[in-house]
Amino acid sequence: MPGAPEVRTIDANLLNELRIDKGERDAESSGAPRWLWPVVGVVVVLVLVGAGAWWLLMGRGVTVQTAEAVASGTSTGPAAVLQATGYVTARRQATVSTQITGTLTKVLIEEGDRVKEGQIIARLEDTALRAGLSAAEANLQASLAQVKQAQAQLAQAEADARRQAELMASGMTTKQAAEQSRTAVASAAAMLDARRRESDAARAQLGQAKVNFDYTVVRAPFSGVVTEKAAQVGEIVSPLSAGGGFTRTGVGTIVDMDSLEIDVDVNEAYIGQVTADMPAQAILDAYPDWKIPAHVIAIVPTADRGKATVKVRIALDQKDARLVPNMAARVSFLGKTPPPSSAASAPQPVGPKGVLVPPAAIAQRDSKNVVFVVADGKAQQHAVTAATQDVGTMKLITQGISAGDRVVLSPPATLQDGAAVHVDDAAH
Repeated sequence: MPGAPEVRTIDANLLNELRIDKGERDAESSGAPRWLWPVVGVVVVLVLVGAGAWWLLMGRGVTVQTAEAVASGTSTGPAAVLQATGYVTARRQATVSTQITGTLTKVLIEEGDRVKEGQIIARLEDTALRAGLSAAEANLQASLAQVKQAQAQLAQAEADARRQAELMASGMTTKQAAEQSRTAVASAAAMLDARRRESDAARAQLGQAKVNFDYTVVRAPFSGVVTEKAAQVGEIVSPLSAGGGFTRTGVGTIVDMDSLEIDVDVNEAYIGQVTADMPAQAILDAYPDWKIPAHVIAIVPTADRGKATVKVRIALDQKDARLVPNMAARVSFLGKTPPPSSAASAPQPVGPKGVLVPPAAIAQRDSKNVVFVVADGKAQQHAVTAATQDVGTMKLITQGISAGDRVVLSPPATLQDGAAVHVDDAAH
């Protein structure tokens, strides 16, 4: 019809292309593209892992080992005028060997056994020496029998001489016969003396055979504790280092625990403060809470030019089974207790002042020396000032911590201020 509007047909495919998918519409409405969701998941996992690590570090606690910071210098009580480190040593110990070379058939000791003086600790193969001992005994018996035979011959010769003398007096025999009888007596006497000398030699040979046979038995030279078993059954033992590595030179080592003492190295600059019989107090690194009363035995009259130290021998006034050789120890040399009249006066400092800690207690945080002190189950970080000189094997801290603080040894790099810690008491 003329003047009517034109009607156009719209293709259905074009309409489908213009339709918006519901998922796309939701994503566009949320404003987040699809690739962001995996990134968000990774971030969530990292946050959970970090929270778990924080809980383990701050909540559960890190297992650490600690040591006590010890004061250096004097105090108002019995003054610790000086401190030094050293080791427990035994003045009486021996590596027991054999007198002869032989093969071990029995070893009757183990490490930790207590032995008494003269106790048998090992035996050697003794077949040849036993045969030699039997031969010496038989030789002695034969020699003694010859002595008896010579005694009988002398008795007979003396009887014949007496009869010849009686006959000579009555003129019934000749003078020559009487002289021959006297000669026979002298010969028999000489023969008896020779047999006796032979018996003495046989007795000496028997004694030597017994000594050699006794060398096959190894005995403890004194009472003590076995600290090392050096040989086993079947090995060859020799008092000399013959045979190279196939020959042992000892059966075991015995230590007299009553002879234990401490040897410490004192710096030359402070040795003048140490005197004989000076009271002291020893603390073992293995038992830091055990304070052992002690005193100075002697100052060894020689110095170590390499370390600039002088050795001092310390006697322990208390001993028990916890004390063993080669333990590390720290000794405090004590002065006299000041009289009551001088209590108000300040003590005169001597030696280096501060506190002593093991070198492993000092850590680095932000290029500074710090020490972690355990208090109320938490590690508290303290910035410290370390002296340039050491006291023995200990580090001298002049500022930052106090005597009696428990410091963490070898603190891990993850340990931070305020972290919960668990002290490993078994380490002490």
